[in-house]
Amino acid sequence: MCRHVFAFRLAMIALSAPSALLNAAPGLATRLVSTAVIVTFMGSYVLFRDWERFGPLLLRHPTLLALDTLFGALLLIAAGTDSTLAYVSVCTPLLAGLVYGWRGAGVFASLQSLILLVVYAGTRELHTDLAEGALFPGLCLIAGAAGVTLRNLLLRFGEATRALTAVQARLAVTEAVTAERARLAREMHDSVAKTLHGVALAADALAASAGTDRMDPARVRQQAELVARSARRGAAETRALLTDLRRETDPAHSTDLTTGLTTLTRDFTARTGLPATCRRTGEHPLPPTPPAVARHLLTIAAEAMENAHRHASPTRVAVHAGVHGDLLRISVHDDGTGLPPDTTLEQLREAGHFGLVGMVERATSVGARIRIGQGCRPRGTEVRIELPLAALSTPHP
Repeated sequence: MCRHVFAFRLAMIALSAPSALLNAAPGLATRLVSTAVIVTFMGSYVLFRDWERFGPLLLRHPTLLALDTLFGALLLIAAGTDSTLAYVSVCTPLLAGLVYGWRGAGVFASLQSLILLVVYAGTRELHTDLAEGALFPGLCLIAGAAGVTLRNLLLRFGEATRALTAVQARLAVTEAVTAERARLAREMHDSVAKTLHGVALAADALAASAGTDRMDPARVRQQAELVARSARRGAAETRALLTDLRRETDPAHSTDLTTGLTTLTRDFTARTGLPATCRRTGEHPLPPTPPAVARHLLTIAAEAMENAHRHASPTRVAVHAGVHGDLLRISVHDDGTGLPPDTTLEQLREAGHFGLVGMVERATSVGARIRIGQGCRPRGTEVRIELPLAALSTPHP
């Protein structure tokens, strides 16, 4: 706003300077008017061009504006109240109101009004045309009040903006915390929680074997080794989770999704004894995938296979992955019993079954669509993930 005031002052000074120089008496008066033109014009130009740098100087030293007012008075005396310099005089209380508030506006409006009345009285008969003589002094008072009003409005707008920014920051923090809690819940469910459940089952079996009258040392040893392996696996998963939380993902690196899916099915078969195959579909190879995206896709596929093994009693599991059009598609299908009719995510969440819920949340976090149901197969359950290829170039947390 202050920069606009100085821009208007520059235009009015440029228009009235020739008239002031022509009306000035030769000699000292001309030199004084020339000095006043240069000082007021350059001062206005500097503040217009670099207000952020020199504005605080004007704010701390009101005498600078008073000095500018005196130089403007010299020009006003030379050019007369009929020139455009009278409008420059109105700018002074407006600027004082914007910068200094009510007190500054009152001082400079009174000073500028007095200067205008003196100049008008010196050039004309003030008592013959009192209304015309009081016109610009009255405008100075109005301009000062307008400057103060604008100042108050800008200050209130600034306070409202800061309050809105603070609220937005708090909302962003809350949203980030909520998202991180949901992510931690998914990671814990998909890794550590399942391993600990396996440790508990193995420990129960070990306790039952050790408590029999005819204890088989070989079987007890085997079950103890299973408990130890499961505990080590849980510790490794916990370390991996903590490392993942502290690691900054490098978008320059990518993951081979084909290798990840192949390893996933091979490990699943070795662990459960359930045949699982991985086959590529489509004509094009799978594109390089950012590590964060690949981690979510592989975790969804692993969760789908684990759910099939635990709940559907299938005879085989088939994983298909390929590029179809502009989509990366991954499908996990089993020939088991399938989901109960009319199953919803809300029902699963209320019942404490967070596997499918976590799969949906993971797919959404990377911009993918997920479909869970029978699909086009005669029986069983298909989990299909479709991710636009354009999302692979977008960084993901």
